[in-house]
Amino acid sequence: MRLVPSVEQTGFATTLHDMLSAARVPEAADSWAEGNHGPGRQLWTQLADLGVTALAIPARHGGLDATPIDLVIAAEELGHHAVPGPIPETLATVPTLLAALTETVPGGEAERWLSELAAGRALATLTAPPWLPFAVDADAAELVLLVDGDAVGTARRGTVHSSMDRTRRLYEVESAGPVEICPAVGRALDLGALVCAAQLLGAGRALLEAAVAHARTRVQFGRAIGGFQAVQQRLADVAVGLEFARPLVYAAAVTLTPRDVSAAKVACSDAANRAARAALQVHGAIGYTQEHGLGRWVTKVRALSLSWGAPADHRARVMAELTKGATWN
Repeated sequence: MRLVPSVEQTGFATTLHDMLSAARVPEAADSWAEGNHGPGRQLWTQLADLGVTALAIPARHGGLDATPIDLVIAAEELGHHAVPGPIPETLATVPTLLAALTETVPGGEAERWLSELAAGRALATLTAPPWLPFAVDADAAELVLLVDGDAVGTARRGTVHSSMDRTRRLYEVESAGPVEICPAVGRALDLGALVCAAQLLGAGRALLEAAVAHARTRVQFGRAIGGFQAVQQRLADVAVGLEFARPLVYAAAVTLTPRDVSAAKVACSDAANRAARAALQVHGAIGYTQEHGLGRWVTKVRALSLSWGAPADHRARVMAELTKGATWN
């Protein structure tokens, strides 16, 4: 089992990082939060040019037929840069559902949507209670799905709810089209949870980098606060948590078992939340201001840790998998 990216995958991550660093993502995210999706959609077009939107789509539908590890690598960078939009839905879950539907209903709408998603001409979102009671950013998505057990169908958006993350809008949806039975629902939802975990890992890394940079320049009592042992130990704990979470994500990408996916989601949620708390403590009051920008990652971490199954849900699933078939004396 390979728990580190290959040379080619590292190069892909570097290329994606460089593109996002030059793409003025914060401005696109602010516009997205105000309901103006134009700059954000331009950003998604650039991601499509790099093949990000085609990773989980079969080659016969214009995709790259990439592995879950490739999805994890891309999602970590998207989380690192706080890219707005329905990332697990568009990159992983909906393509997996549509690809499975093309096997049972060839030549249907699913094939057209796969081509649109691969080319970056469409975004997709979905609801799948209880993990996903709302469809994220349904106002920006061309395709909205409703998953109920093994049944999958199109949906239309209804009442909107605000999120703690300004760049996310949560929509209630109702069925709007034919329903098909899809055998890949479990795998699709696990892929979405895994991509969400990778986003959290990337966001946690960004928060650690911001805290370290601030600690090097912020002066208190005549010296940079990074020189104080309490600050060093706090940031070291964050770094250790992120590094321990990373191999769990890669292991889950290889096995894609419910236990491993849930373990990765729990570890990344805990590590990213620890990074958010430490970053706020290191920055002090300035970290709470909207103008500073740290909150872009802090609120996203909080929202993502509760999305695609809260930590308690995934801990329960890990326990259920570990005790399956066990007998107690």
